[in-house]
Amino acid sequence: MRPADRDTRIRRITSAAASVLAALAVLLPLVPLLLWAFAYRWYFPALLPSAWNLRAWGYLFSPASQVGRGFVQGLWIALVTTALALLVGVPAGRALGLYSFRGKKLIQFLLLAPTLVPGIAVVMGIHVLFIRLRLTGTLPGVILVHLIPTTPYVTMVMAGLFANYDPEFEQQARTLGARSWQVFHRVTLPAIFPGLMVAGMFAFIISWEQYLLTLLIGSGQVMTLPLLLFSFTGSGNNAVTAALALLLIAPNLLLLAFTARYLTGENTALGGIH
Repeated sequence: MRPADRDTRIRRITSAAASVLAALAVLLPLVPLLLWAFAYRWYFPALLPSAWNLRAWGYLFSPASQVGRGFVQGLWIALVTTALALLVGVPAGRALGLYSFRGKKLIQFLLLAPTLVPGIAVVMGIHVLFIRLRLTGTLPGVILVHLIPTTPYVTMVMAGLFANYDPEFEQQARTLGARSWQVFHRVTLPAIFPGLMVAGMFAFIISWEQYLLTLLIGSGQVMTLPLLLFSFTGSGNNAVTAALALLLIAPNLLLLAFTARYLTGENTALGGIH
């Protein structure tokens, strides 16, 4: 075996081992939840439940639980929030990553400010404004308030990506006769696609798991899975709580599995152009 082939094989084995360890680190903490979700009787000091059933899942998928409504509304809010955060964050990240201008440090600080200030302080400051605008208790109001924590993450991720981006490739494409949409589709988008996936993942997860902002701005009219989870947590029904927690985590795990290859930083900026 040639040294180059041996090195490639070692890298693949190392990468596979790291992936397995990362998967175990994510999934092992979920084992107690998985056991509780199917447990009917589980008393201390038994290591495993003494009886199993699907009672918790049957309740979650019944109309009385409102899980269907919470899942659909939460998914819609997270998807729209992610799309809007990308729509704002991509051009903002491009400006911050590619250009130097007066006040750039101040803008970066203002972008990070919502993530540094406690969420309750942020939302209380705009709650009165949302009431006057009649946005409380509405889906648009919740989506707008979710943009406060998601847009800074998207902007900073894209700014880091565009810091390694060479706009000369776009200029070369225009010189060769490409139109604006062709430049974006064939040059810009392939280069920034990994960053879009990572930024979109962060935005979706933050919005999907948002509790405090949804509770205060949604005013109990907008129902999502985090709100239901917190209400069930105090009910003492561990099986239903565990099943709902798994349902809340499932989209995050699927999204993480889909975007995992982009989290390494490989194939970013101009790496996606062939």
